[in-house]
Amino acid sequence: MVGNFLINGRNTSDSRLNDNLEDLRLSNFFAQIDRTAPLLPALRRLLNKISCFRLLLSPNALTSQARIPGPSYLKPLLQLRRMASTDATAPVVTMEKTDKRDYLIDLEKSAQTTWADQKMFEVNPPPLPEGVKSFADFFATEQSMEDLQKKHPKWFGNFPYAYMNGSLHLGHAFTISKIEFAAGFERLRGKRVLFPVGYHATGMPIKSASDKLIREMELFGEDFSGYKEETAEEETNPVIPVPTTTALPAKSLESTDPSKGKKGKLAAKSTGLTYQFQILELIGVPRDELKKFADPYHWLEYFPPIAKQDLNGIGARVDWRRQFITTDANPYYDSFIRWQLNKLHKQGRVKFGKRYTIYSPKDGQPCMDHDRASGEAVNPQEYTAVKMEVLEWGPTVTSEVKQAVGGKKVWMVAATLRPETMYGQTNCFVGPNLKYGIYEAANNELFLLTERAARNMAFQGTFDGARGEYTKVVDVVGSELLGTKVAPPFGLVKEVYVLPMEGVLATKGTGVVTSVPSDSPDDYRTLMDLRKKAEMYKIQPEWAAVDPIPVIETPKYGNLIAETLCTQLKIQSQRDKDKLAEAKDIAYKEGFYSGVMTVGDFKGLPVVEAKPKVRQQIIDAGLGLPYAEPESEVISRSADVCVVALVDQWYLDYGEDMWKTQAFKLLGQLNTYQDETRNAFEAVLNWLNQWACARSYGLGSKLPWDPVWLIESLSDSTIYMSYYTVANLLHQDMFGKQLGPLGITADQMTDEVWEYVLAGGDLPANSPVELEKAAQLRYHFNYFYPVDVRSSGKDLIPNHLTFWVYTHAALFPEKHWPRAVRTNGHLMLNGKKMSKSTGNFLTMAEATRKYGADATRLTLADAGDDITDANFEEQVANAAILRLHTACTWIEEMKATESSLRTGEFNDFDRGFRSEMDALITEAYSAFEQMEFKHALKAGLYDFENARNWYRLICDPVNGGNGMHRDLVFAWIRANTLLISPFTPHYAEHIWKTILGETTSIQNARFPEPSAAVNRVALEQMDYMRGVVESIRYAEAQIMRKKGKKNVGTGYDSSKSKKARIFVASKFPEWQDAVIAMVKDAYDGEKIDEVKLRKSIEAAGLMKDKRVMPFSQSFKKRVTALGSAAFDRSLPFDELHTLTILRPYIKSAVKFEDVDVVSVEEALKTLEEAGGEKEGWAKEKIESSEPGVPGLQFWNV
Repeated sequence: MVGNFLINGRNTSDSRLNDNLEDLRLSNFFAQIDRTAPLLPALRRLLNKISCFRLLLSPNALTSQARIPGPSYLKPLLQLRRMASTDATAPVVTMEKTDKRDYLIDLEKSAQTTWADQKMFEVNPPPLPEGVKSFADFFATEQSMEDLQKKHPKWFGNFPYAYMNGSLHLGHAFTISKIEFAAGFERLRGKRVLFPVGYHATGMPIKSASDKLIREMELFGEDFSGYKEETAEEETNPVIPVPTTTALPAKSLESTDPSKGKKGKLAAKSTGLTYQFQILELIGVPRDELKKFADPYHWLEYFPPIAKQDLNGIGARVDWRRQFITTDANPYYDSFIRWQLNKLHKQGRVKFGKRYTIYSPKDGQPCMDHDRASGEAVNPQEYTAVKMEVLEWGPTVTSEVKQAVGGKKVWMVAATLRPETMYGQTNCFVGPNLKYGIYEAANNELFLLTERAARNMAFQGTFDGARGEYTKVVDVVGSELLGTKVAPPFGLVKEVYVLPMEGVLATKGTGVVTSVPSDSPDDYRTLMDLRKKAEMYKIQPEWAAVDPIPVIETPKYGNLIAETLCTQLKIQSQRDKDKLAEAKDIAYKEGFYSGVMTVGDFKGLPVVEAKPKVRQQIIDAGLGLPYAEPESEVISRSADVCVVALVDQWYLDYGEDMWKTQAFKLLGQLNTYQDETRNAFEAVLNWLNQWACARSYGLGSKLPWDPVWLIESLSDSTIYMSYYTVANLLHQDMFGKQLGPLGITADQMTDEVWEYVLAGGDLPANSPVELEKAAQLRYHFNYFYPVDVRSSGKDLIPNHLTFWVYTHAALFPEKHWPRAVRTNGHLMLNGKKMSKSTGNFLTMAEATRKYGADATRLTLADAGDDITDANFEEQVANAAILRLHTACTWIEEMKATESSLRTGEFNDFDRGFRSEMDALITEAYSAFEQMEFKHALKAGLYDFENARNWYRLICDPVNGGNGMHRDLVFAWIRANTLLISPFTPHYAEHIWKTILGETTSIQNARFPEPSAAVNRVALEQMDYMRGVVESIRYAEAQIMRKKGKKNVGTGYDSSKSKKARIFVASKFPEWQDAVIAMVKDAYDGEKIDEVKLRKSIEAAGLMKDKRVMPFSQSFKKRVTALGSAAFDRSLPFDELHTLTILRPYIKSAVKFEDVDVVSVEEALKTLEEAGGEKEGWAKEKIESSEPGVPGLQFWNV
């Protein structure tokens, strides 16, 4: 791969290289350089192999001894970034030939300046209706806001505000683009479009990063001059202050996943860097400013202006008067959040009590989704921990273990999700290679389990002693436990043995597995393997002698479901993981939903009813206890492996029956655009419950009634869209430091005022805000609400978006419930996952600098619309530059030659072109309505250009045409400009004003109207025309192919002077009509009666005709595909006339001396008059012609 580059604006390549080979990123080089080798020699060796490259590096940079921060394997990335630009966020590589791009960027800057000067995107509600004297009067006289919205339609779209710990990247841009494109379309529909943007700062990430920076300053000095490369290998974790309201952190565990080391989320997911100061440098913060970020509130000052600049740079249609920052940094927003939580609390939806929650021992507080480096949407999984008393140690248990436990009772503790099956225990499994511990439990007992499970239990009140503390008595390896005799709780067999199982994981449950082979396919298959190969597994045969014991009867699989499924699925070994997973899923669902207990106190009860009863019996008998752990590993942003803790905390009672019903009702009214989105919402609503809404560490608003707690980041971001509607009236800046136009102070926005504004409550007589001002706030809210569409990544469905549904259902009447949500997948870059560490990464600013705003936007639209992952192709972006520049040049040429264009009546080609434009305008409108932007782009740009290109080709005098019609050329320019303006508004603004001479902005224009109802006949005629030349070329090629074969001769040579004759049929051959009639008679609207059809063909004497059966088979396939429509084979247009007017183009395109178009009837008459065939009049060609498939004859002259 070759390409052209600029580094610091200097040419590094031969200008003769093709423009299409410009985009080679230096990250591609890194994969070819041994990371253990010095960067520059290796890079030179690589570049020397490619003669077309000249890398101009600063001599100072090459010889500099300046220290490069970061781990050694990332020195190439950091050093090249330093050499490439003083701005660390600038692209490392940019293209050389940038004149076309720069031309478009100049247009973009001009348009953006104009829009800003004209305050183009600032939108307000319409004035009060005629006769209404004041805002208070509007509500006092019960005026209809719905009528006002019908008269002055509005559209309100938004996306989840971004977190302010870095710059917006291309993934943000993708989600934002959905709202941006929709906003452009809705403006074209004449609506008052509101697209606001806020900034999220609530939660742990910023505070955690600033605390980390403080620790690094203590280690290396305020200027970090004390940093040495070797210290990267001796990383010291930051000590995070723990509020006195929580327990002291217990010791942390390291992740078992080496990719989840001691890094913040940005580092772990994006950079691979160790220290916070390095991460900040990498994203563009100068070294001398780093110390300012030790203050978490400095992040709030630093990053929002960058986000605003980046959004303006891409041309976002944002009303910036409404921007705000979350947390108590903005006292107005803080008062809004207080009202929200107070109201939920009064409704009984916020509760306090002990509950299981994902918890970080290091941080000493719950670890919610936004506090995690990995493990988002992971929830506590609750088990029944069953206690199996050790009756007799196995033969290989060491004396050290026996001596350590002394005379205390030891319980092997297994975690099960199926307590109802405990009657059928036949043995106990351990992982032979796993390391276990025996830990002190309550009541002078000892528990045998993994350390991971003990650590979880230490936060659930299971052990004596302080919270989070657990004491190990002795270690023991699983293989040493084999043959140990234990007492299975509630087991019909009173004594069973410990056996080995290969699939036992240290990261799931307790590491001890109670075996019920009647109902668990894994247990059954393992037991059978052990019986077959007892010696290999180092067990005595009698240890595995107990047969499966029936516990549950199922209608489909009987009372030994595990054995039945293993037989049916042909599972031969415990190592057949995929099939076992399938069997396990079937067994669990069938047993739970259809099973009936056959033993125990609840014999005869359905399993779904018996399960909780058996569980409670086990716990009440002291033979079990509740136990919970994360569904999968969760790593906090402080690099702690989280546990499940039973803690006192405030939580939102999601999942409560009445609230859940309301949430489902809202979802039922919500347009999700895609079934996958709706299905995902329904799945989450069915499992989501009780969500901790407060924490003690981080940034945020204080919980109003218990201010030692902070409201967590997913609980203060559920209805903030409503805040956008009034933010511009309350404050002028994002921090709320400057009073808004109403002169209301933050302390005046009490719960009662917010209730009046947002919920239609009564305004108290002693309200700190006078009635008219409060009514104006209410008027603005009621006009813009509800949200018309919210765009978001699909990964927010399990938390934020579902909370959004729940909270709207709780706080607002149905008329203010959101109307639509549009979710998308992740955005890949060039077909690969975006990653800073691999160099496959672009920020929004980098993309717009590299390709310009419109080319970037066009590529985002082209990336995809469904919920699967989309792809931003840089080749598409590069091609978009050329496409837009070429289009602009052509339009300017049309403007310059306008007077020479044809005028007068439309001909057939004109009418066809106009019909195609009308059809594509209609198609694009429908696609925009459904937020199918790739489809809209295809119709409005690609297909629209294709229609123009065909029209230009067919009208070209070189091809026998008489030129394009002026009215249609400029109708196309106008319509095309409007259709792509949602995607490329800057380019469109230029064409709209400069070429079309409009005096107002295209942002205020209207969607193009079709000239008439879509003429389907004309469209079919145009489609037919496009295929004619290709059909002729194909027929020629077939003749020449035959000529080239051995022993096949023909006198025709396509490379010599030649003529063609086209025979046009007006009706099908009689034998075909007869066969079609027979097929139709045998067709009942769904299928064809083959026997009846065959008999009809035989009766008509057509069976011996070799043409009939192939035609019959072909036509039956057509019927299968098209149904009854297949029987209508007539053309809706005059084929003879169409080919006649196309003669000049055919003659030119295929280079014939002449082209003759005749009807079959005329051709047969000519043969008759000639008394037989003559040159150019072959009877076979004439008679083979059919409507839509004319006969073709070629000959040389």
